[in-house]
Amino acid sequence: MAIADDLDLATYCKETAEKAQAASRILGTVSGQTKNDWLRASAAALRSSFESIAEANEKDIANAPQYGLTDAQIDRLRLTKDRVEGIAAALEEIAMFPDPIGATIESSVRPNGLAIQKIRVPLGVVFFIYESRPNVTADAAAICVKSGNAVILRGGKEAMHSSQAIVSILQQQAAEFGIPADALQLVSTTDRAAVGHFLKLNEYIDVAIPRGGEGLIRRVSEEATMPVIKHFAGNCHVYIDQAANLDMAVQITVNSKCHRYGVCNAAESLVVHKAVAEKFLPQIAEAFSAEGVEMRGDSVTCSIVPTAKEATEEDFGAEYLGPVISVKVVDNIDEAIAHINKYSSKHTESIVTENLAASRKFSAQIDSSAVMVNASTRFNDGGEFGLGAEIGISTDKFHARGPCGIEALTSYKYIVMGEGHVRK
Repeated sequence: MAIADDLDLATYCKETAEKAQAASRILGTVSGQTKNDWLRASAAALRSSFESIAEANEKDIANAPQYGLTDAQIDRLRLTKDRVEGIAAALEEIAMFPDPIGATIESSVRPNGLAIQKIRVPLGVVFFIYESRPNVTADAAAICVKSGNAVILRGGKEAMHSSQAIVSILQQQAAEFGIPADALQLVSTTDRAAVGHFLKLNEYIDVAIPRGGEGLIRRVSEEATMPVIKHFAGNCHVYIDQAANLDMAVQITVNSKCHRYGVCNAAESLVVHKAVAEKFLPQIAEAFSAEGVEMRGDSVTCSIVPTAKEATEEDFGAEYLGPVISVKVVDNIDEAIAHINKYSSKHTESIVTENLAASRKFSAQIDSSAVMVNASTRFNDGGEFGLGAEIGISTDKFHARGPCGIEALTSYKYIVMGEGHVRK
């Protein structure tokens, strides 16, 4: 695929979106079996094409220093044989999930004999803007096509050659199964202005999904003329109730915070009931010290844990994405819920308690996409929820919330069957 930098950008973007819309109308009628066959054939083709994928990936690795990528970011960009195998296996897993398109959500027969069905349908065209991880290219293409949607993929310039190699293979296999190649298109220009052009094309694009830093997501939300599925940040909380098993509380808190720092479902804030603060905070401070995590707490926390730093107002709302956590001691569960709902990014919150009434109250009153009871925040994930690969985790309430798998990329319509019915 040629890089489109030399083309008139507005024309290129419009033509890409037009082709995606035309492809989406055909794709919506493709059988589930055909889509599954394409996914399995694509997985096999990715495995057999490892050498060509690796060659393309080496170009991205060679260019990485000029983009200022860290060693960790370069490692995430690198495609080894095992990682390509992981990409292929993910496609095969998506093939195992039921096809949602055409499924009947509910049906009824009216007193006048009209038969009404509510059936699941694709959204249409997805514009997906994402970070520079080549595996996301394959995951997003697979999820969108499986759910009957055409997708326009706008990946980072750092992975352009790798993504092109992957999309080319998927398109070649699509043609073998009668799936329009334009159902999955990679934006072939690295010009950032292209995103702005695509966001104006709401007559062709049905939904935009940004996956990346807060700056990108805010830009997309402000400029998009179509609905956006998004989450701005992941300020996730763990609340230690007065009825908590404290050994369990330490394990859950450490896992929520330290399992991986740079992910959206990592805990950034700890809330502790005052009845257990004197006993729990020294325990968790010792565990955090072993992990190199800095605690920033309120006055009560600092009086119990001498090594804790005084928290600011900004700390309680921060997404650190690193070894820092805010800590707040509260008088009761109502104060905990109020604090969390004030500072949370509506992503994931967890309560550790052996009191059923407390867990029910917390679950009912916390306004986030997922609430964990005696479990780590790290479980808010499409794979962990049994949804397979996800295209993102939404903190919105319309149209999707939480991990967005195949079904989240569908809508519905009504099919009404009559026998000459006319309304009187």
